[in-house]
Amino acid sequence: MPQILGKEVGPIGFGLMGFTWRASPCPQQQAFETMRAALKNGSNLWNGGEFYGPPEYNSLVLLERYFERYPEDADKVVICIKGGINPATHMPDGSPENTRRSLDSIIAQLKGRKKLDLFEFARRDPTIPFEETLKLIQKEYIDTGKLGGISLSEVRAETIHEAAKHSKVEAVEVELSLFSPDILTNGVAAACAQYNIPVVAYSPIGRGMLTGKLKSPNDVQDVVFKSFKFPRFQPGNFEANLRLVEQVEELAKTKGCTPAQLAINWTVALSKRAGMPTILPIPGSTTVERVDENSKVVDITDGEMSRIDAVLADFQTAGGRYPEAAPVET
Repeated sequence: MPQILGKEVGPIGFGLMGFTWRASPCPQQQAFETMRAALKNGSNLWNGGEFYGPPEYNSLVLLERYFERYPEDADKVVICIKGGINPATHMPDGSPENTRRSLDSIIAQLKGRKKLDLFEFARRDPTIPFEETLKLIQKEYIDTGKLGGISLSEVRAETIHEAAKHSKVEAVEVELSLFSPDILTNGVAAACAQYNIPVVAYSPIGRGMLTGKLKSPNDVQDVVFKSFKFPRFQPGNFEANLRLVEQVEELAKTKGCTPAQLAINWTVALSKRAGMPTILPIPGSTTVERVDENSKVVDITDGEMSRIDAVLADFQTAGGRYPEAAPVET
C-alpha cells in the first residue's frame, strides 16, 4: 500500500471539490454518505481546498461537520488542503501574512476535529522567494505540530527540485489523464521519482469528459464549471476531443469496465513502469454510485497499456488545460 506521512492510503484517492464548489451543491447528507462510501472502499486520501466554495461552505466546513458526525473516521483519513490564494486578489500570495492567514483559517475551520495532514499552495507565488514560504511553514506549523507536512500543487519540475532542497515534500498534486499526460515527459514525474514523492493526480477523467457521458458542450450544466471556459470544452475543441473518448469507450468495453475506471486505473498502472513515482489519482464524486465506480481498482495489463500508448501516440488533445490567463506549471 502507498504511504503518505507514514500512513497507508488506498491506490485511488478522493477529490472533494464537487461537494462545495458548485452553483448548487448537493445536500450535505448526500455528501456524508458519499464520503463514507469512499472511505469504505479504501479511498482515504481526501483532497480539498480553502477556496473550494465560499468561506461559509468550503471543503473545511464540510470536513469539520463530517468529522463531528463521524469522529471515529478522523484517524483513518489523510487530508490534503489547497490554500494560499489571497481572498482579495484571488491570486497566489506566498507572503508571510497570507501564508499564516491561510493556514490559520484552515486549521480554525477544522475546529480540532482533525489534524491538517498536508497543506499546499494551489499555485506557487512567483513574487516571493519560495524558500522563505517553505521555511515559515516548516518552523511555525510543522515543527509546532499544527501541520503534518508540505505538498506542492500545479508545479513544474524546477519547483520540485527547488522545494526538495529546503523541505521534505510529501506529495505533488498535478493534472494527469489520458487527455493530459504532460507530466510524463516534462520532468515532473521524473523529479517526483527522484525524491520518492507520490504524485497526486487530479482530473484523471478529464473533468468528466472521459466518462463518455458528455457528448456536446451543452451537456455541461454547472454554471461554475462553465464560467471557467476550459478550452477543451469549447465548440470545435470538444468535438475533436471526442475522438479520444470514443477510443477509450471501445477499450473499456473490451476490458469489461467503464471508461472512467479505465482512465483512472491507467494513471495507477503508470506507477509500475520503470522510473515512475507512485501515482494516486483523486477522482471526484458526489454520489455513492459514482464513488463506487471510481474507486474500483482494475488491473490494466502491460498489453492493454501498450494499446493505450498507441492510441495516445495517434491523438493530439485540442485546446489547453486552462484558459491562457490561468497560472499553470508554476
